[in-house]
Amino acid sequence: MITGKITWMDLTVENAEQLRDFYSIVVGWKPSPVNMGNYDDYSMLTADEQPAAGVCHARGPNAELPPQWLIYINVDNIENSIAKCRELGGEIITGPKNMGDYGRFCVIKDPAGAVCALFEPRNKE
Repeated sequence: MITGKITWMDLTVENAEQLRDFYSIVVGWKPSPVNMGNYDDYSMLTADEQPAAGVCHARGPNAELPPQWLIYINVDNIENSIAKCRELGGEIITGPKNMGDYGRFCVIKDPAGAVCALFEPRNKE
């Protein structure tokens, strides 16, 4: 894990299937379903089958997320980063929440109003 690196991006929307199809046609990504229990989100793959981004429904763990592309930035310790965010005038939009076996994330808003996610991976190698 490289601290401070942007590791992922998701688009969270009400109708993930519509946007899944949009990006499949417009940029050539191939959707790969990710089972979320009673619905699927989508990992979007490049032509060489590499994960490029996610297209997710605005429900379950993503219910509170705004409809925008959201970058995930690696942090060493999510609790420390949350405390520093608040100290410096930012706010926590949601979280921290577990992301399955991958780690924990939270969504923050910086003092200028920009939104991003902080991600603490479980495996920090």
